[in-house]
Amino acid sequence: MITFDQVTIEYDTAPEPALRDLDLTVEEGELCLVVGHTGVGKSTLLGAVNGLVPHFTGGTLYGRVVVDGRDTAHHPPRELADVVGVVGQDPIDGFVTDTVEEELAYAMEQLAIPPATMRKRVEETLDLLGLADLRHRALYELSGGQQQRVAIGSVLTAHPRVLVLDEPTSALDPTAAEEVLAAVTRLVHDLGVTVLMAEHRLERVVQYADRVIHLPGDGRALIGPPADILRTASIAPPIVELGRAAGWSPLPLSIRDARRAAAPLRARLAERAPAPVRRTEAGDRHRLLTARGVTVAYRGVPAVREVDLDLHTGEVTALMGRNGSGKSSLLWAIQGSGPRRAGTVKVSDSAGAKVGDSVRGSAKATGSGGGTDPHAVPAAQARRLVGLVPQTPADLLYLESVKAELDQADTESGSAVTARDVLDRLAPGIDDATHPRDLSEGQKLALVLAIQVSAAPRIVLLDEPTRGLDYRAKTELIGVVDALAAEGRAVVISTHDVEFAARAADRVVVMAEGDIVADGPTTEVIVSSPVFAPQTAKILAPLPYLTVGQVETALAAEDRKEGDRDQT
Repeated sequence: MITFDQVTIEYDTAPEPALRDLDLTVEEGELCLVVGHTGVGKSTLLGAVNGLVPHFTGGTLYGRVVVDGRDTAHHPPRELADVVGVVGQDPIDGFVTDTVEEELAYAMEQLAIPPATMRKRVEETLDLLGLADLRHRALYELSGGQQQRVAIGSVLTAHPRVLVLDEPTSALDPTAAEEVLAAVTRLVHDLGVTVLMAEHRLERVVQYADRVIHLPGDGRALIGPPADILRTASIAPPIVELGRAAGWSPLPLSIRDARRAAAPLRARLAERAPAPVRRTEAGDRHRLLTARGVTVAYRGVPAVREVDLDLHTGEVTALMGRNGSGKSSLLWAIQGSGPRRAGTVKVSDSAGAKVGDSVRGSAKATGSGGGTDPHAVPAAQARRLVGLVPQTPADLLYLESVKAELDQADTESGSAVTARDVLDRLAPGIDDATHPRDLSEGQKLALVLAIQVSAAPRIVLLDEPTRGLDYRAKTELIGVVDALAAEGRAVVISTHDVEFAARAADRVVVMAEGDIVADGPTTEVIVSSPVFAPQTAKILAPLPYLTVGQVETALAAEDRKEGDRDQT
């Protein structure tokens, strides 16, 4: 179905080829997973399947890419649209209509599919992806995860023979991700659709893959069965890392197989309490923000219902819940820019925190609770109270260069710490002259975070910051979050990434239908949840282990203990 014959792809501005001498054949009804760190060429490989590379992106392609008998050198993307369906990383970029139902029908209209067939396929796709209740909703009103499902559905209605998915579950909660992947797997198994998928959250998808294409970053591609490739790959999900640490062979790729292999490991760990994931001083914390009765509604539909929330110095909170549960609405209401129908938000005026001590509310903004409402002060002052990085960080980038963005941030914040200093800490090496739109997703996130943090806000809110980040970049982000907390700030991270939450958060708050339904220490909240538990917790349950790092620490301590016994 897809053949790469000695394919090399070069870009004029890159010192090395993005892909080098790639030979690959993907058969009909095969699901191939493309893995690798950010920037190694995954999107280039996917774009070559329907001719976007190089017809649209530029560059030079050597060799041949043939899809269903059509050579992409002689067939531009429009002539492959009936065969190849593509869903990019940012779903909203591909929308061309106003409502869910219209978007699902649009591709079929362009392919001149009869109206009766169109109606039938729309209904099937609405049910397949759980979108029936949203059919008349405006696309801009949907949450990021709902938009992702619509984007996938708009491609499926055309019944393509090849499906190319770039980060298809990045904006989805765990349950929605399972539903989408189950639908994709059904297309592969029942209809013989060929799927080429790039995904950073390997813990969600690796068990469904027939083969893995690993791009190590030097232009080469390593291709083979998932267990064989991931045993030595530079990037792997927690289940594989746990298998490596425990010495399991073959490596399990599903929770079921891992639990069967883990009985001896659980016995070794049973009498050893796990080390804490995060070492924090809870006793030094005091309240920075108090929210009471916060209510948000859009056109009469409640998104947040009378929520009470306290945030404390040095505390990292993960805000979790299914798509559409009200997480983003709550963050924007706390930040002050979003609509708030009722309730109060007060940022403490006390000087206990290490940052933002100069901020003081006006008499109008300060109520009897002794705090400042970010919604009631000018935007520049609000930024010094609460900084927010939205789901799509590029929304805050509007100037022509990185330097211009950083200079503007310094002008607006008036802080002693420059935005460039913060950026160099987060993502060193970004050239001042680079256009912000040319940055990778991780670099865009770092730039926006630098812009927001340079204003020295007491509270930092991050909305889905791990989208588009690989495991290595997430580890770097955890370091940044730890540094912010160490400076006395309160950090809130809205995320569907349970593995990231397990490693990064002291506390987890779970929302459902606009209400807070759980609030407590990370270990207590996510270990007890079959939905939000990380892979390590599921494999080693009932032991209270959250991360592979905890297991490695315990095994190393046991090995040292045995070594000491041998010496004596």
